[in-house]
Amino acid sequence: MNLFGMTLGALQEQFAELGQPKFRARQTAEWMYQRGARTFGEMTNLSKELRQKLSAQHEILRPEEQARLDSADGLTTKLLLRFADGTAVETVLMRQPYGNSICISSQAGCNMGCKFCASTLHGMERDLTTGEMFAQALHIQDFLREEGSGVDTVVVMGSGEPLMNYEALLGFLHLMHEPYALGMGYRNFTISTSGIVPGIYRLMEEGIPVNLSISLHAPNDALRSELMPINRKYPLRDVVEAGRAYGERTKRRVTYEYILIDHLNDGEEHARELCSLLSGQLASVNLIPINPVVERNLLRPSPERIRHFETMLQSRHINVTVRREMGTDIDAACGQLRNRHMN
Repeated sequence: MNLFGMTLGALQEQFAELGQPKFRARQTAEWMYQRGARTFGEMTNLSKELRQKLSAQHEILRPEEQARLDSADGLTTKLLLRFADGTAVETVLMRQPYGNSICISSQAGCNMGCKFCASTLHGMERDLTTGEMFAQALHIQDFLREEGSGVDTVVVMGSGEPLMNYEALLGFLHLMHEPYALGMGYRNFTISTSGIVPGIYRLMEEGIPVNLSISLHAPNDALRSELMPINRKYPLRDVVEAGRAYGERTKRRVTYEYILIDHLNDGEEHARELCSLLSGQLASVNLIPINPVVERNLLRPSPERIRHFETMLQSRHINVTVRREMGTDIDAACGQLRNRHMN
């Protein structure tokens, strides 16, 4: 049985079956999650007999690093991690001025079908487990520890739709928060969704102050349905209303992601529609000049068009930023490294 990814309660049940006290389970959790132990032999405060028994009956399964790309400026690292069944996922580290931010995947691949995203090109392979999501964060935490630092913020924005893998996502958030794991505050997490309306309301009711990011990418239903097929199930107005409710209940500013695509969704009329849609909401807009995906044939607007779109939102009192680009020289956009290896 793989112990990695288990909560302390689940570990205590396993240790009880071995006739061991509860504190041995906590020691094991701390070895796995805080000190990066990959074998029971490393756990020197457990007896030799117990280590042998654990090795005979249990294992610590963590993914292998299949590929690693580092940007020329040293600020971005992209990893392809492969699990025991051969499933591979991407994880990205971004060294920001405010700390180390990581972007993890919640599914292997994605079936949302967004036209601008490389993650959907091969469809979805499967959901990830809580332990597999946690393993991505811990893999980066381990090598940051050697640098004398650690993970500061987490964005669940890699491949997959996290709110379609809800139970594993919630387990991941709780495990990352536990003091025997990484002990991270919930405010340091951002969940990105393509607009799964029931999942947004469900997350709102959990009572944990995680940040919410909603992929909007168009200011009207016709264009959004063209770019994001999920809009046919959860229309734009319902998505924005769910975002409004989330912000009001949690008092956390909701971020609306808006990919700018040249002469498709970056015109003046689009800016006016977007402002009308979000008026009066506790929210901000994050403009993302598209990172071109060869297979999609969608182009990045000129710097002038990007600035004009930003200025129009600012003039109508919409809180707006333009995403700082990182890792463009290593194809840091979601799905690109995984697709290259699959191809």
